[in-house]
Amino acid sequence: MTKLLIIEDDEQTRENLELILDMEGYAVRAAANGSAGLALARADRPELIICDVSMPELDGYEVLRQLRAAAETADIPFIFLTAQGERHHQRAGMNLGADDYLCKPLDVEDLLAAVRARLQRKRENYDAALADAGPDFSSPKPLEALGLTVREADVLLWVSQGKANSDVAIILGMSEKTVKIHLGHIFEKLSVETRTAAALHAIEALSRGGISKA
Repeated sequence: MTKLLIIEDDEQTRENLELILDMEGYAVRAAANGSAGLALARADRPELIICDVSMPELDGYEVLRQLRAAAETADIPFIFLTAQGERHHQRAGMNLGADDYLCKPLDVEDLLAAVRARLQRKRENYDAALADAGPDFSSPKPLEALGLTVREADVLLWVSQGKANSDVAIILGMSEKTVKIHLGHIFEKLSVETRTAAALHAIEALSRGGISKA
């Protein structure tokens, strides 16, 4: 399920956005200020962020600056949401690397269209980068940079190549139960719930072009 993060200090707007996006099948998390939103973005690595500009703690511009400055969050699509419709506010957001700019009051279809477009663009960019720099499965060492132990990296290397738990157990000389335990730790560390999502993180880390994590 695609993970989205809403950063919005107005409670009613935040709840409305959560409801709309939840009904569209997205996994939505929300924060009531910039500091909390930045912490969630770093911990959860959402696939897209919708962020208000004027907020307590940190405003939206500072949230975006800090996200773009860190490699692990630099490529997350970012949509500004604000009542400030003046052109200079939009220009400021775009100059910082925002992907889109929506003004309140929101039209639901405009919101959903913007979300879909930005997610699609990210997938296209990822596919193009992967085509140019395919993953190198010769060593599990790059996977340790994801916070994995040596053995967990070994397991994920083979999982990312489509191997079943039984196959991984034979290849690595461990029991299938041990493979499952390692996978559980991998899922927790990568904040994912499926083998496919874990494999995607692995392929990104193993890509010779150095594609950053989604």
